[in-house]
Amino acid sequence: MNVTVKNEKLNQWIREVADLCQPDDIYICNGSKEEYDFMMEKMIKSGSAVPLKKRPNSFHFRSDPSDVARVEDRTYISTTSQDDAGPTNNWLAPDELKKTMLDFYKGCMKGRTMYVIPFSMGPIGSPISKIGVEISDSPYVVVNMHIMTRVSDKVMGLLDGGADFIPCLHSIGAPLAEGQEDVQWPCAPIENKYISHFPEDNLIWSYGSGYGGNALLGKKCLALRIASAMARREGWMAEHMLILRLTDPEGKQYHIAAAFPSACGKTNLAMMQPSVPGWKCECIGDDIAWMKTGPDGRLYAINPENGFFGVAPGTSYGTNPMAMDSIKENVIFTNCAVTDDSDVWWEGMDGDAPAHAIDWKGNDWTPESGTDAAHPNARFTAPAAQCPVICEDWEKPGGVPIDIFIFGGRRSTLVPLVSEAYNWDHGVFIGATAGSETTAANIGSVGNFRRDPFAMTPFCGYNMGDYFKHWFDMGNKLGDKAPRCFYVNWFRKSEDGKFLWPGFSDNSRVLKWMCERVSGKVGADETPIGLVPKDGDLDTNGLEVSAKDMKEIMSIDTDGWKAEIPDIEQHFAKFGDRLPERLTKQLEEFRKRLG
Repeated sequence: MNVTVKNEKLNQWIREVADLCQPDDIYICNGSKEEYDFMMEKMIKSGSAVPLKKRPNSFHFRSDPSDVARVEDRTYISTTSQDDAGPTNNWLAPDELKKTMLDFYKGCMKGRTMYVIPFSMGPIGSPISKIGVEISDSPYVVVNMHIMTRVSDKVMGLLDGGADFIPCLHSIGAPLAEGQEDVQWPCAPIENKYISHFPEDNLIWSYGSGYGGNALLGKKCLALRIASAMARREGWMAEHMLILRLTDPEGKQYHIAAAFPSACGKTNLAMMQPSVPGWKCECIGDDIAWMKTGPDGRLYAINPENGFFGVAPGTSYGTNPMAMDSIKENVIFTNCAVTDDSDVWWEGMDGDAPAHAIDWKGNDWTPESGTDAAHPNARFTAPAAQCPVICEDWEKPGGVPIDIFIFGGRRSTLVPLVSEAYNWDHGVFIGATAGSETTAANIGSVGNFRRDPFAMTPFCGYNMGDYFKHWFDMGNKLGDKAPRCFYVNWFRKSEDGKFLWPGFSDNSRVLKWMCERVSGKVGADETPIGLVPKDGDLDTNGLEVSAKDMKEIMSIDTDGWKAEIPDIEQHFAKFGDRLPERLTKQLEEFRKRLG
């Protein structure tokens, strides 16, 4: 080992893992620029990292075609009782799962270096932050963790002082025999991949994948699956939510946390440039929110991440100019196309497609190839501090006070542009019944509707019926200081299949109405599904949407909503006696309002 580890629990764990995995060397990471450069140099020499001349200090990687995304069907929540994992999670008994994985871990790091990565989720020392330590045999994981979390000597200092940590063990599952040549992207076959969470032990074990949320264990594994279970036990919230600050022309600030499933515009909203004059939007986080009650009884949020792990295809100056400005330098790109002038390219990027490029599989590509140049789940890893609209308070240790929760999904019919919940319990009901039509970013057939409560289905680390109850418990604790809850749908279509709402910067008009509801400046009309803007209260100045389309986008089809009820009943029935009575009551009230 290159440094002495004073934390006895960590020291013992490092030795146990080294005995089990048998690496050639052990390296303790410190998060320095020199370390990052050293890791990149190593990967350039091995051929896995390609420097990009057009973007300073930026590099491109190509994964194995079998290792391109999160593997939900190989992701497990392992609790003593299967009921505690619930119907939305894959479950295996802890003893059985640990035995299987220990067999895989035996000697799995032979021929490789074992990296020990101490990291903080959230600002170092914040009362809302948590410390993790990831052990991995992948230098690609080290450099990505540098960007996505806070890897630092300061974290090791806290650990040396006796701070507790969440152990995260990761291996790509590709030991090297003596003299064996390494491949560009080592990983195990799909049937040997396991992304396992043991919430009762605050423990994460991952094996066989080197990609994204399967391997960067601070991200979905710790920040949502383990953190959600910890949050329930400790009385706080870990949510799949962006966080933004909206400031009105008078300088009043509003903080909004929003939960959307995949492909519903989270990153776009987090970095939105408002089309409403005088309003300003700043990004605090684009993916995850950790929230605790402050001394004043309000809910305060931090973004536990340090970077953006964004989907590249579809990102452009047209859809998200602030994201494009965030990825000019110091970025890791994965599974994009590389152009002949040493830049990256993907479908949906501004300008014409290159006449020739090397695609994400390493093959020659031209526009006539008939295949995608970039993988649909190609990614960029970029420091959040590089975002031109990052909020000055994004690293405030105490967090920012949340005024508004937004839920939403992609629905081409039925769901209006915006509605507000009548109260907290109704807000939990709209969050618990949220859903979205699937796209290429989701697993399953395109266009199918699937319920995704609070956008947490793949990320809740325990029984979702208990998760719903936790939302009610938080409402009890917050009382009249609870954030107001809204539901949005940017994706309603006309009968001929055209989007009725322009979206992007014009979504600020909807957020403005929400803020004016919170400040008491505008009223609302009551409908069976919630409160909607009164005529003229939604700012449409300069908006190129006809009165007919605006009427359609806000229309409420009572019969259509009645037809939703059997599906909601079926959805709730999955949770059996874990479903809170208060949700059943909300469904009954909804039924009555529909008449």
